Amino acid sequence: MRRGAENWCQILRLLVREESVVTNQGRRSIHSNRIVNANKSKDFKDPLASYPKVHHATAEEASKISKRNAITFATLLGTTGAVYYSVLQNISSKSSLEPIENEELVNWSGTHSCLVKKLYQPESSEQVEAIVSQAHATKQKIRCVGSALSPNGISFEEEGMMSLSLMDKVLSVDKEAMTVTVQSGARVQHVADEIKQYGMTLMNYASIREQTVGGFTQIGAHGTGAGIPTVDDSVVRLKIVTPAQGTIYLSEKENPELFKLAKVGLGCLGVVTEVTLQCVPAHKLVEKTFVTHVRDVKKHHASWLKDNKHLRYMWIPNTDKVVVVQCNPEGSPQAELALKEMKDDTNSRENNTLHALQQMVEKSGILKDGEESIHNLSPTECRDVLLAHDPLNPSWVASVNKAEAEFWESNQGVTVGWSDDILGFDCGGQQWVFEVAFPCGTQASPNHKDIQYMEELLKHIKKNNIPAPSPIEQRWSSGSSSSMSPSSGSPESLFSWVGIIMYLPEGEGEEQKRLDVTRRFMDYRNLVEKNLLSRYNAVEHWAKIEIPETPSETHAMRNRLNKRYPIAALQQARKEVDPHNILGNKIVDTLFES
Repeated sequence: MRRGAENWCQILRLLVREESVVTNQGRRSIHSNRIVNANKSKDFKDPLASYPKVHHATAEEASKISKRNAITFATLLGTTGAVYYSVLQNISSKSSLEPIENEELVNWSGTHSCLVKKLYQPESSEQVEAIVSQAHATKQKIRCVGSALSPNGISFEEEGMMSLSLMDKVLSVDKEAMTVTVQSGARVQHVADEIKQYGMTLMNYASIREQTVGGFTQIGAHGTGAGIPTVDDSVVRLKIVTPAQGTIYLSEKENPELFKLAKVGLGCLGVVTEVTLQCVPAHKLVEKTFVTHVRDVKKHHASWLKDNKHLRYMWIPNTDKVVVVQCNPEGSPQAELALKEMKDDTNSRENNTLHALQQMVEKSGILKDGEESIHNLSPTECRDVLLAHDPLNPSWVASVNKAEAEFWESNQGVTVGWSDDILGFDCGGQQWVFEVAFPCGTQASPNHKDIQYMEELLKHIKKNNIPAPSPIEQRWSSGSSSSMSPSSGSPESLFSWVGIIMYLPEGEGEEQKRLDVTRRFMDYRNLVEKNLLSRYNAVEHWAKIEIPETPSETHAMRNRLNKRYPIAALQQARKEVDPHNILGNKIVDTLFES
């Protein structure tokens, strides 16, 4: 729920400006990265024993982390509706090559954590080279971490990790070529702000903009738009530090085959230190949000895909409602029509934002005396409170979904803003999420597999009495030139991205609920895997793929990945640039059978 909750995220982002600590030896901080320095408890419990090494943070741990960091540290960041905290570490007594030892790191959703033995924070490519060279010589594992946003903790490795948060500069802007070169630790929003003064912006944005550029591209993040590829496709050059070959440059002219693999390299082909991105002219978008029925989506889907630069659906389970979000450049025929049909009533909508969800919270009596006023809760916060009350009761969750549909029906309208602002949205609190991508024809001839997929998914939810909360997000992209992108394909091809979700109760005393939600979500995810993925040639988003629980499921996943990706070529490249596999970890090595 974007507009009603966004004031919360915007306030938090302002605090990013206080993101560094100056010491006698210069700046030392993990600022833009939401890597959480957890309490040094040795009593973590892993609710899913099938995920060795990386465990899942309990509600009490998450609460302690929140309280401690909110009091102790200066930087508080809001991303995708979840809150987590930058650790500002005064380590002036340490050199940049000396690691912090035995740090507890937690990902943004509070689903995975890792006690890393050595955490490095280099400030230059030369320091990265020294760290990687030493790790290669001693065969020490070392994974590069961005903002720790990935729900599956794909960057975590107990033996050693490297944060590039101190390498966050915008290095150069080429206005004629419309490109920008940045250090890979730079946050996406920081880059967007910097290049806006040159009349430029990035080609597309994901739901949040607090990722580092390195993580943003290496994991194959995406926005939405039938004619727009995933963000990795905008990479035109990489500077990458490899264990065996040292620093190399990759582009369409410099080792093009490795370049295609490394654009979505998952951090296992080298440490990306610099990225050059293709940009487009800065522009404003007119966003039109409205609620319609499933039958109308089926009727107009092909024309909506064609006519709108950005299109997003939010399906609301156990209702026949779909929230449709269409975004088009200001001045375009579609934008002018939207403004003519629906005047921008942002202010009036702000006054009524919490109507349906607020009333449900009030009637339920969930909030206790002394807790935050209902009137101060954003829409997503209302939803989080309601779902946490009885998260696995299908009837209760369905009633919350109905209230959310009513909220959206009373908040239809048009908003105008810069593209980097409009394309972001609030995704809610801590959560489990499972997202897949699959082909659905071409931009010129969509085959409607995307709508069929959603109809089947909703039927399975109803048949299996899944307490599926809203929304089920559906977005699109064109094909990417990156070999390891889930939407790898020709520029004319069309892919749909669909994500299911369950929210995790937060706060003290919610550990059992979090465990129960985790188990139920795995059932939900397995239902999708077994019934839909093979039928639709779908593969998981790399940041949302989890290690399977059984050998047979692992085998099935590897088969699915081998059908879609050049795994043999990737493995050969890994042997050449990283013969000791120091850049791998449990997830990567399991998926690719290292």
